[in-house]
This record gives sequence, structure tokens and C-alpha cells, in this order.
Amino acid sequence: MTTDKVDGYEIVGLGIPFEGWTPGRRLRTVGRTITDADITNFVCVTGMLEVLFTNLDYLEKESLIKGRLAPGALVYSFAEGLLMQSVMQHTGLAFLGMELKILAPSFAGDTIHVRCEVTEARPTSKPGRGIVTTFNEVVNQKGDVVLTYKVTRMVKSKNA
Repeated sequence: MTTDKVDGYEIVGLGIPFEGWTPGRRLRTVGRTITDADITNFVCVTGMLEVLFTNLDYLEKESLIKGRLAPGALVYSFAEGLLMQSVMQHTGLAFLGMELKILAPSFAGDTIHVRCEVTEARPTSKPGRGIVTTFNEVVNQKGDVVLTYKVTRMVKSKNA
């Protein structure tokens, strides 16, 4: 059972229970800057050792896109992390699927945030949970939408 107090102290940073995910609700996360170290660590841990992500000489001299590129998978992962930190703690039960579109490149030095709109919410046949669908836009510091995704999750109810 989720509680909002431990030892008499209020817990902050808890997620939104199913009842709070009403269609039309719009949320915005804090921002996060993508660093060179983030890109290096991500491509190494995932094995995405593409020259677009690992070879600065290639980027400078041969690539059609200039600048230290961040993989779209990293940008998506950061977006999910921003949402996990702010709306899913103690309430997220399952990631059920998504549709993703990368609209523009992201680079080291870009600061991104997520705009999230609830498009559907319904209770499940089992008590204590519901299915929530959101449309998420990842936006950079210039206001450009660089990635969008529609995601469906299972979320715990308030009194589960």
C-alpha cells in the first residue's frame, strides 16, 4: 500500500495515482541537459557504437549533420526518466507499449523537457489499477519538438 508519510514525515515526489490521470490533463516536467558524457555512456552501455555517436572527426568532416548527436533512444530514455521522477514513483505498475516518432536531432548541450497530455484513462477488470494513455512531446531549449510518443501504462489506484 502506498503511503504519503513515513515516521511522521511527508514523502515528496510520489507519483500520480490512477484517479489523477484524467483525459485532458496536461503536465510538464523539469528540464535536463544532454551532456557529452551521457552520450558516451549510453552508446557504450547499449552497444550503439555508430560513428555518428562516437567519432567527432567524422562528425566534423563528413557527416551531413554537424554537432555531437544524441541517439534518439537516449532522448526517449531521458524523457521517460523525467516522467518517472515526477509522476510514476510508487504508482507505475507496467509499461504496456508505445508509438514513437523522432522529428529532429538532439545534441550534446541541448536541454529537454517533456510535455505530457492524458488522452485516455480507464479502470481495469481487476481492482486497484487502471490503464492510462498519454501523448508525450520532448521539447528542446529552443521550443522545438524533437520526439513524440504515445504510451500506454498500467497505474495503481489511490486505495490499492
